[in-house]
Amino acid sequence: MKRILTILAILTCATLRAQDVTDAQQAAAAAAQAISEAPKEEVAAPKPVYWTKSLMTNINFGQTALWNWAAGGYNNYTLAGYIDANANYAKDKMVWNNRLQLDYGFLYSQDKPILQKNKDRIYLESKWGYDTPIKHLKYSASFDFKTQFDTNWDYKTPASDGSTEPTREDWLAARSLKSALLSPAYMNLGLGVLWTPKPWLSVNFAPVTGGLVVVEDPRLRKTYGMELFDATITDPVGSDYRPVRFEFGAQLKIDAGFQINDNFSYTTQLALFYNYLTPKVEPRINWDNKVFWKLAKFFALTLSTNLIYDPLVKIDINKDGVVEEKGVQFKEFLEFGFSWTIATKAK
Repeated sequence: MKRILTILAILTCATLRAQDVTDAQQAAAAAAQAISEAPKEEVAAPKPVYWTKSLMTNINFGQTALWNWAAGGYNNYTLAGYIDANANYAKDKMVWNNRLQLDYGFLYSQDKPILQKNKDRIYLESKWGYDTPIKHLKYSASFDFKTQFDTNWDYKTPASDGSTEPTREDWLAARSLKSALLSPAYMNLGLGVLWTPKPWLSVNFAPVTGGLVVVEDPRLRKTYGMELFDATITDPVGSDYRPVRFEFGAQLKIDAGFQINDNFSYTTQLALFYNYLTPKVEPRINWDNKVFWKLAKFFALTLSTNLIYDPLVKIDINKDGVVEEKGVQFKEFLEFGFSWTIATKAK
């Protein structure tokens, strides 16, 4: 009898335990179903960033060397500022790159009691591209504008009998005008193709390029090769020359940039323009180079060069005010100073 009661007790406990397990499984299944049927909280996808922007500023103290520079200037110590702003857009098959470069600087030479300007440039360029069926090749439209902020003078040594040093007024009376705002100014709008075989290299060829050369100041129009209103004038003055010259031709622009590491970079741009309207005149050449070496968090060493060859620009090679010839213009800056950069990146 005791054995029978023991067996019945064991069977009852087993039944109750199985029932508990079944209830637990049912409860777990119900909870899982409730979780699966509960409304899910939607996580917003991050918005794509199509624009990348950067701004670099420099305030530099350095040394300058010039050779046959049409806009004037002197070798000496300088204080200069530089801004390089970029705003680039990329979405699907389209890109749009914009860059603004501003340069302005002064020098004070010990032999001249005058604060002089030796660095002055405004350069804006914009390039639009859209993919073609060929890899790395885009249809393109490009625009660039180049001029300077302010008037620049060439301070020639005043005539003197040697008994006294020239005064500031003597220096001002002997100076000659070299450049000014919109004198000259260059504008080009071109249609063509953009080839980007590498991230650091782009080649823009625009066989259809319309350009304007503007020289607003009549005193500078002859120097920068402007045309006469009337070709029969034998002894023209500044006002006899046209203030605007239209050009139609082809432009080739090659840009390369090498980021060696976080602190050292090199950029270069070579631009050539050939005017179909003057087939016997050589192309105009502009070649800019910049080496940037970040020495500390906010300090950098910068080496920049600008080369210009414009066959229509008259340069006083002998600096005697008589001989005027075309030639290569070259400018070099070696500068050390404060540098600050901010940038946004695409996600």
